[in-house]
Amino acid sequence: MSLFKKIADHRTETERLAWVGSFAEYVEKLRENPRLAMTAHARVYEMIASQGITEENGRRRYNFFDKEIFGLDSAVEKLVEEYFHSAARRLEVRKRILLLMGPVSGGKSTLVTMLKRGLEQFSRTDAGAVYAIQGCPMHEEPLHLIPHELRPEVEKELGVKIEGNLCPSCQIRLRDEYHGRIEDVLVERVLISEDNRVGIGTFSPSDPKSQDIADLTGSIDFSTITQFGSESDPRAYRFDGELNKANRGIMEFQEMLKCDEKFLWNLLSLTQEGNFKAGRFALISADELIIAHTNESEYKSFIANKKNEALQSRMIVMPIPYNLKVSEEEKIYSKLIQQSDMKHVHIAPHSFRAAAIFSILTRLKESKKQGMDLVKKMRMYDGEEVEGYKEADLKEMQNEYLEEGMSGIDPRYVINRISSALIRHDLEFINALDVLRALKDGLDQHPSITKEERERYLNFISIARKEYDELAKKEVQKAFVYSFDESAKTLFNNYLDNIEAYCNWAKIKDPLTGEEMDPDERLMRSIEEQIGISENAKKAFREEILIRMSSYSRKNRRFDYSSHERLREAIEKKLFADLKDIVKITTSTKTPDGNQLKRINEVIKRLVEEHGYTTASANELLRYVGSLLNR
Repeated sequence: MSLFKKIADHRTETERLAWVGSFAEYVEKLRENPRLAMTAHARVYEMIASQGITEENGRRRYNFFDKEIFGLDSAVEKLVEEYFHSAARRLEVRKRILLLMGPVSGGKSTLVTMLKRGLEQFSRTDAGAVYAIQGCPMHEEPLHLIPHELRPEVEKELGVKIEGNLCPSCQIRLRDEYHGRIEDVLVERVLISEDNRVGIGTFSPSDPKSQDIADLTGSIDFSTITQFGSESDPRAYRFDGELNKANRGIMEFQEMLKCDEKFLWNLLSLTQEGNFKAGRFALISADELIIAHTNESEYKSFIANKKNEALQSRMIVMPIPYNLKVSEEEKIYSKLIQQSDMKHVHIAPHSFRAAAIFSILTRLKESKKQGMDLVKKMRMYDGEEVEGYKEADLKEMQNEYLEEGMSGIDPRYVINRISSALIRHDLEFINALDVLRALKDGLDQHPSITKEERERYLNFISIARKEYDELAKKEVQKAFVYSFDESAKTLFNNYLDNIEAYCNWAKIKDPLTGEEMDPDERLMRSIEEQIGISENAKKAFREEILIRMSSYSRKNRRFDYSSHERLREAIEKKLFADLKDIVKITTSTKTPDGNQLKRINEVIKRLVEEHGYTTASANELLRYVGSLLNR
């Protein structure tokens, strides 16, 4: 489809969504679908829920956030369940400011931007349609036209709830233009749009001396004072403040606690009563979700000031920590780099992982659990199994420190350093070593890192390097194994046959001669020793494997090579150990013979086709792994 065809289709769709009718016609629409009159909070929740909700291990995952927010499932679930869902049901939390509090570059602004963009799109659907009094500067709910004394009866008849008063502008228009005939007042469908200032307001603090409260509540239009004769005439007032324009949607306060106090006073009445003061008018009703964001240090200063107690009691604070999962952190870097113009420089596999390991280690706190170091904790947080620890241990660690994830290296710093590695001249590719080197060089330039922190961070870079070394060796060794899966499965089945005979005090048959033999203890131990199974623990380990096999059989599931994580690791390590000498010789020979050269070319081809390398980055990987194996 051509660009101009898409533009034409978008214009046609916008024209199709347009609707203008009388208030009486709008009421008929409400009879068919009372949800048209839902509140701003309900509209935001319905927008999130419309993208789907996935249940995983008793937790709810909201698909709406999947493409932009990574590793914050718990924080997002709490945010949606405790605030948006509750507020949508008209519970008291809707009368609170939602304050997202967390470290810099932790995703607070991204969350708010997603909500605003999502609401814009949702208002273009039938489920998210918004209707307003035509010509109202605040795009207000048409039901406000109904007099208060008639509302209980109307609410019962239409199955809706009516809250709020007609704005001063619509009051005078109802009197002068429509002569009090409510049924004739024109109603239109509006599309929420930040650019068009419909249903989304954004307030950003600036110099208190130059910023005016009119930015929030509108201002007098002095050019019309002589025409209308009074500053209290609605026709002489511009209802164009951010609070006015955010009606029916979202009001965002950027870095809210940097605002001058007088700007925050307006929120006291708006949150609790759903109205605010503007000019020389009665309180003006507003239906909007107020969402703000700030960092931890500013929040602590704010709550330490006794003057702020009234506003503090009207806030729901949602901590938004840094992500603590390596695999999710990789997605953040990948997303941010994809948005750049550096896609022509190849980023070798595991580069982002090495950087992510460093970042996550800086954010984790030492566990009080015996034998648990930061690397093991990092692995468990990322969903890996760690010997000697269970799911209960993971949950216990996650509850050890409420502030975990609120400090450490931020994604912005890492992306800046990856960018510095990418921007060097004439690069075909960068790898994990280039990234870790850039991270290390940047620590000296980081303004907020103390000497002690720098030493810790350098240690974390060393750990990330060791983790990458293991990944690199495994990748190369795996590429050297011809038909790796088949070799692994053969060894796996051989091991199972032997442990089954061992545990049942039985013999096994030689597949070639049919001769009965004792289980091959040497084979079993050569595999078990790869993962540190001692002589004393071997029987328990073998019995555990058989129990797992039996459990799979009862459930009609196939027990295969990947069913037991530790056994799979042992099989792989055994294969790699057998191959080590071949890899070492082939990768380190400066003048390989024909056979070695053929093997190297096959490995490079496999690294390119199956593992995501380029020829140049695969060659570099082979040289590096060769040097590691020769140490």
